[in-house]
Amino acid sequence: MTATLGFFTLTPTAVLVILLLGVLLFGKKLPEMGRMLGRGVVEFKKGLRGLEDEVDTASSAPRQEAPPLEAPRPPQRVVTTAPKFEDTPNNVTTPPKV
Repeated sequence: MTATLGFFTLTPTAVLVILLLGVLLFGKKLPEMGRMLGRGVVEFKKGLRGLEDEVDTASSAPRQEAPPLEAPRPPQRVVTTAPKFEDTPNNVTTPPKV
């Protein structure tokens, strides 16, 4: 029974050597590393479960339609308060000559 990962084949001997190296490198910290790895896996599964729940609730929830738009109103008349100027020849003043 061998597992193939890309170009590498994991034989029982290779797994044993990897475990031995892990014990030699991490030694006393191995139980702590195992706990941290376990917590990481649990958090990852919780995250996946949360995503699955969001997808399920989004697909099963009834779709809400936007409220209808109100009918357009006619334009309003605006009273201007600015003075009006007329362009008649009587109102045109010429600048003084210097």
